[in-house]
Amino acid sequence: MARIAGVDIPNNKRCLISLTYIFGIGKTSAHEICRETGIDENKKVKDLTEADLDKIRKVIDASYDIEGSLRGKTRMNIKRLMDIGCYRGLRHRRSLPCHGQRTRTNARTRKGPRKTIAGKRKAPSKG
Repeated sequence: MARIAGVDIPNNKRCLISLTYIFGIGKTSAHEICRETGIDENKKVKDLTEADLDKIRKVIDASYDIEGSLRGKTRMNIKRLMDIGCYRGLRHRRSLPCHGQRTRTNARTRKGPRKTIAGKRKAPSKG
């Protein structure tokens, strides 16, 4: 397996797809990296030479925030929102969705498992 930016990228996949295994690099960024380095994006990683991998590493180090530093920046941005007390910060603080989704139902990923309240019953249906 080739190792780029501390991540083992799969050998049996195309270069374009393998680069997306690095946190912070999507398809567009991977396409730009392949174009800058002059490497065919359809070439499999196992067919790349060590020189090609070094070119990719240099471009990524010079131009992209990835992995740990990107996670840290994201964490700091969320912390800043919480500290200034803006609406999005309050939503993060309460572990609720902060992009306008409904919360009466369908917010289970963000809110976590249901907390049952004893004694609460459904309202009788009309009709």
